[in-house]
Amino acid sequence: MVIGALKVRLKINGARSLKAKRKILKPLKDRLGHMNISIAEVEDQDIWQASTLGIAMVSNDSKYVNSRLDKVMEYIYQNADAEVIESCIEIVHI
Repeated sequence: MVIGALKVRLKINGARSLKAKRKILKPLKDRLGHMNISIAEVEDQDIWQASTLGIAMVSNDSKYVNSRLDKVMEYIYQNADAEVIESCIEIVHI
């Protein structure tokens, strides 16, 4: 079994409240959810202009997991109304 984990820290420009932040993150999380991954905000829940997303997937092929997480990152770079500050991918074989 192969588990892929991706941690992405975002700077959300223009968010002036938690409601505005949710308005930006919800569509992103919904669209990414259709890529057969699990996604959640794991840090910075109370900070208006920052968010840290945790993304995970499980498979039996590490190349597949790595390529899918790369596509997720590419999607975030191209479509998020936020700036990627930091990202980290980790692949674990169990």
